[in-house]
Amino acid sequence: MRSRILNAVMATVLLVALLLGVPLAYTAYLFVEDTARRDLQDRLGRMADEIIAQEGTDGLVVGGLDTSSLRLLVPADGRVVVVYPTPENIAARLDIGEPVVESPIVESLSMGTSGSLRIEVPSESLRTLQQQVLAAVTLLVLLSVAVGALVAVATARRLADPLRDVARRAARLGEGDFRPEPRRHGIPELDRVSEVLDATAVEISNRLQREHGLVGDVSHQLRSRMTAIRLRLDELSTHDDPAVVEEAEAAMAQVDRLTSAITDLVRQSRNSAAELRTEVSVVGDLTGVIADWRGPFQEAGRELVLSGDPALRSPVTGSRLREAVAVLVDNALVHGGGTCTVSVRYVATRGDATVCVEVSDEGEGVSDDLAPHIFERGFSGGGSTGLGLALARALVEADGGRLELQRRRPALFALFLGASKDRGAPERRTREPR
Repeated sequence: MRSRILNAVMATVLLVALLLGVPLAYTAYLFVEDTARRDLQDRLGRMADEIIAQEGTDGLVVGGLDTSSLRLLVPADGRVVVVYPTPENIAARLDIGEPVVESPIVESLSMGTSGSLRIEVPSESLRTLQQQVLAAVTLLVLLSVAVGALVAVATARRLADPLRDVARRAARLGEGDFRPEPRRHGIPELDRVSEVLDATAVEISNRLQREHGLVGDVSHQLRSRMTAIRLRLDELSTHDDPAVVEEAEAAMAQVDRLTSAITDLVRQSRNSAAELRTEVSVVGDLTGVIADWRGPFQEAGRELVLSGDPALRSPVTGSRLREAVAVLVDNALVHGGGTCTVSVRYVATRGDATVCVEVSDEGEGVSDDLAPHIFERGFSGGGSTGLGLALARALVEADGGRLELQRRRPALFALFLGASKDRGAPERRTREPR
């Protein structure tokens, strides 16, 4: 920001300096020469008056021309040529001053029909004066540019520093730092932004506190109800029928997983994502998800398959990864067809190590009309709530990954997660699908 402001102001200063400096230099150059020529014309006029005063009534100079007063008007190193009428010669000539003037500046004056004056002076002194004037104008322009540069630096600092402070304040707000910033910069617009950020920080802080309280209350109620359900199931586990005991134990396992998921969600709402991330085996972490969903797939006459290298690890929040993949598997069960495959593989991207989790099926896929909106919250093409895929993407992005629809027909969803740095890449690397 500062460099852009500085460049803009400096460009304006230089443009103004050129637009004003060049005409000013040219005008000063011509003014010096014009002044010198006017001085020569003034000298010639005074000489003409003196010569005319020496002429008689018939307009002739009798007895020779008195040059004593004329010589006083001849510049040093200059030369004057006088042509005047006499009784003997209508165009007598008289040279006063230097015999020869090199590179002269010449001015002339006519006196009647037969008289004239011509003055010659060296041009060296005039050119020197013109160069001095040009140097003075150039120095003035450079001084103006220097002053403009100082003003540009001050202006850039005056504008850029407050903008950086506001940007840092907004960044801290995004990181969860809701402390108000009392500092103001004296710029009404930026001060207004700071006031809005402070008000927003207070509002967000209050809302988060209310949400944390609500999450705590809801989780407490859910855990209480889950405990009651588990006690009932525990009683059923003592039944004489082995089938009832088996179903009761399976239900208790589901209750335990749900209770653990509730605990993880509460902990995630109170801690930052970085604090919750751990190095996990992606295949190992998804094994439980596949086991939970294999039964519903078998009841639908379909198959659910998990493949991949168990050594592939990623720094993620395990509960978020499991929930996101569970949403995709559920989506494949409801809207897809055939075998659902969950594959984990290494992807070589541009300078980054990435673990890719792909969830695909053999169904009809996603229509072209639905594909652009499939991750929008509340949007559904099958009569559902439209929250599942939006939630899955939010969970993946919370861990620094991304979720994309890689193929429409048949549907293929891909989760891209950061790979563990302490593990070497597999011998065979594949490229990220497009």
